[in-house]
Amino acid sequence: MADTTIGIIMNGASGRMGYRQHLVRSILAIRDEGGVELSDGTRVQVEPLLVGRSEAKLRDLAQRHGIEHYTTDLDAALADDRWQIYADFLVTKARSAAIKKAIAAGKAIYTEKPTAETFEDALELARLATQAGIKNGVVHDKLYLPGLLKLRRLIDSGFFGRILSVRGEFGYWVFEGDWHPSQRPSWNYRSEDGGGIVVDMFPHWNYVLENLFGTVQSVYAHVATEIPERVDEGGERYAATADDAAYGIFELAGGITAQINSSWTTRVNRDELVEFQVDGTHGSAVVGLFGCKIQPRNATPKPVWNPDLKNEIDFDSTWVEVPDTEDNVNGFRAQWEQFIRHVVEDAPHEYDFLAGARGMLLAERGLESHSTGSRVAIPEVSAEA
Repeated sequence: MADTTIGIIMNGASGRMGYRQHLVRSILAIRDEGGVELSDGTRVQVEPLLVGRSEAKLRDLAQRHGIEHYTTDLDAALADDRWQIYADFLVTKARSAAIKKAIAAGKAIYTEKPTAETFEDALELARLATQAGIKNGVVHDKLYLPGLLKLRRLIDSGFFGRILSVRGEFGYWVFEGDWHPSQRPSWNYRSEDGGGIVVDMFPHWNYVLENLFGTVQSVYAHVATEIPERVDEGGERYAATADDAAYGIFELAGGITAQINSSWTTRVNRDELVEFQVDGTHGSAVVGLFGCKIQPRNATPKPVWNPDLKNEIDFDSTWVEVPDTEDNVNGFRAQWEQFIRHVVEDAPHEYDFLAGARGMLLAERGLESHSTGSRVAIPEVSAEA
């Protein structure tokens, strides 16, 4: 039996990410396994309150998963002291206004990214939360993936020597919606609704790069809308006004260069939907969501360029897979548990609204780089007004 219970307002839990990753795989999994263990050995149980626009949809979710509380009245939920955490999984366009209400209500806040549609709005949220003295967190799920946890251990062990560069490939083919249903919501491809791969993925790349390799100091990006027309959920054709592919070069502190391609218009020919290759003076690694293979310098083959002769080196066989040595839970759940400990016992959780604002800053500067055709510097930002 849990020693205490913490109430969590889950706004937008019926959406794709809110339902699958945050409700089912995180909060309900935590609930069903007895809550979160604290540093003193006691446990805190979680009690979700589902919030949304459709009472019928909320009722169905609540009945399906054994959830007692749901409402369409966000203001009433925020005014109720039973609920200490506000969690936001709304579309980006609606997020900032809801988070401001939660700040005014004095709730601890945990939210999907991007935290707002613009950097200025995201920075305002960080400053408002700081002024209000409330705990706040932003999803940094990729840092908790098994592959990136292995990469973190390689970096900490000194395996790479001096890291030289990072190259990332992310993406897959998102069906247009005409002859085959699309696997992503149509708003993702309308800039007026907050869509676009830059505002979606550059905030991810910012926290991956700054937490593993170094702060992003500049960006050079080319952005494209490669599929100009798509078909929505109702079968209607619409103009795709948001970017669906982005090609970025990032200069990091310490002289590391990162290059990351992001695309919803590419067909996958790699082991995972996202992969990073890290090259260093002492070794290299190729890392995905789960896998991590390495090649140390004393096992590096010596190819010689000769287009007249067929290459005889089996390059794939020269890499060694890093074994699984730990049991890793779902990355979203792992960060939820960390944030709950942060709220209940002030345990560390550095992924706050300011980190979210830095991600949105990189997205905006990436779009600026595309529009001007130039490399754009990334300034330091502070939550202090």
